[in-house]
Amino acid sequence: MVKYSREAKNPSKACKAQGVDLRVHYKNTYETAQAIKGMNLKAAQQYLQDVCEKKRCIPFRKYTGCCGRTAQAKEFKMSQGRWPVKSAKIVLGLLRNAEANAEFKNLDTENLTISHVQVNAAQQGRRRTYRAHGRIGPYMNCPCHVELILEEKEETVEKPEDTEEKPKKFTKKQLAIRRLKVGGQ
Repeated sequence: MVKYSREAKNPSKACKAQGVDLRVHYKNTYETAQAIKGMNLKAAQQYLQDVCEKKRCIPFRKYTGCCGRTAQAKEFKMSQGRWPVKSAKIVLGLLRNAEANAEFKNLDTENLTISHVQVNAAQQGRRRTYRAHGRIGPYMNCPCHVELILEEKEETVEKPEDTEEKPKKFTKKQLAIRRLKVGGQ
């Protein structure tokens, strides 16, 4: 069993899913994961399905080199975005797995939010490509590890109002300044 980089605040109200050495580009998967962080489970699933159908885009915020612009990125106040379908399908699969884990733990799947997503670069695969003049160049692939933690939203409890007010405490310096103001008038 691989250790997660962080644990849920309340493990009994959370579920996890993880993918190791996934054959998808690290950079695309990183941007896809950042786009769904903090979303509701159902909203994230719908969003990734829309990305697969190219109705909505993934905004590219960190890895923006040579990334084209699209009007769909205006939704996120960005100009650059893409539709990494393979990454979206992999992350969708992980979300489905996390949902199944939540059902097994008898959690409310309608109330789950993605509290933690992390994508790490995995060890690169090495192949070779043949270049001019009898040379050989590297032909690497960039897989990744992905981990998700989904947590149930806790119901907010309103703080009761205090009827009695606590007396204000002043430091010696504050008291001295107040004495000066009174004496100066």
